[in-house]
Amino acid sequence: MTQSRHQPPPEPHPHTDAQPLHGLRVLDLATLFAGPIAATMLGDFGADVIKIEHPRRPDPSRGHGPAKDGVGLWWKVLGRNKRTVTLDLSTPGGRDTLLRLAATADVVVENFRPGTLEKWGLGWEELSTVNPRLVLTRVTGFGQFGPYAHRPGFGTLAEAMSGFAAITGEPDGPPTLPPFGLADSITALATAYAVMTALSARERTGRGQVVDMAIIEPILSVLGPHALWYDQLGYVQPRTGNRTRNNAPRNTYRTADGSWVAVSTSAQSIAERLMLLVGRPELIDEEWFATAAGRVAHADVLDEAVGSWIARHTRDEALAAFEKAEAAIAPVYDIRDVLADPQFQALDTITELPDPELGTIRMQNVLFRLSETPGAIRWPGRPHGADTADVLAELGLSPAEITALATEGAL
Repeated sequence: MTQSRHQPPPEPHPHTDAQPLHGLRVLDLATLFAGPIAATMLGDFGADVIKIEHPRRPDPSRGHGPAKDGVGLWWKVLGRNKRTVTLDLSTPGGRDTLLRLAATADVVVENFRPGTLEKWGLGWEELSTVNPRLVLTRVTGFGQFGPYAHRPGFGTLAEAMSGFAAITGEPDGPPTLPPFGLADSITALATAYAVMTALSARERTGRGQVVDMAIIEPILSVLGPHALWYDQLGYVQPRTGNRTRNNAPRNTYRTADGSWVAVSTSAQSIAERLMLLVGRPELIDEEWFATAAGRVAHADVLDEAVGSWIARHTRDEALAAFEKAEAAIAPVYDIRDVLADPQFQALDTITELPDPELGTIRMQNVLFRLSETPGAIRWPGRPHGADTADVLAELGLSPAEITALATEGAL
């Protein structure tokens, strides 16, 4: 049964008051995907996240990817722990209502092109006037200034421009983009960190500030010392497939039963134990084997040694032998394997929860575990505008005022 637009959200998690971000209010004005994911992360640890959507154009993530019974499944994850409100910010009533909400909030997350909020009379000047302690978090493709600031920006462009795609893929193949929102997700982590940093600063200064997050930057940061390598050595990292220039053997290998496993030898001791396991102890005595650079230069030899041994064993046999030898290996999983894996089950990495529209559902749990103030998924993503009336009533708007906003088209 479809949930009523005015049905209240489920009862809060019994330990909501103990969650570390309880009492923090976040207004999520953003779409697709970095800003909303950051807001979800804050909501997972107790923040009151109010998702603002256009009355006639719901968040696009509601229609992204597969759906069941007309219900978008991606939204169930992205919209979890958020109350949903409809508001047309370009209308006078919508603007005024947003300012009233901002006066009660700690954080606003938005990802409009630079100048859009200002055009509506909702820029930093207006927001900070009604709430000097507010943290305005602006997530865009290219940042708030510079020659590309007004271009539309998505994670795919960041994956291309950061250098990620250039180093991903086989040496003789094309640059390769990830089949999911990698740059957006990395930006979301950075944005949540930036928000908490700004809130910490507010504790000392008493003032909020603007967070300017460009999606092209966080993914570049996690790629490592590429800029320094080029600056000091003129070195540009090439595509190396599953190999790396940092150690060898490091690759994926096919087992006798048609499965795949991944092997890494980042430590010298691991590389030596692996050669003993696969029956090639003489390679350890080679002069080049003593350094990571030497092993990388002889990756073909090492891959043949490891790959031929693994090809003679089933996945379970290989995993057991590697564990006994204290060598590093992991099966290459798809989501079916993830759900069945006992380690993920022990960690409750994929957790089960009730949903009024779909029944019992499973999704990724909160990002980390805290021993004293744990996070929780209090409810999955809710229907479009389900909490509009309740949130506006909390602001002190009367039923007549809410009706007038609806008549204006602001709701």
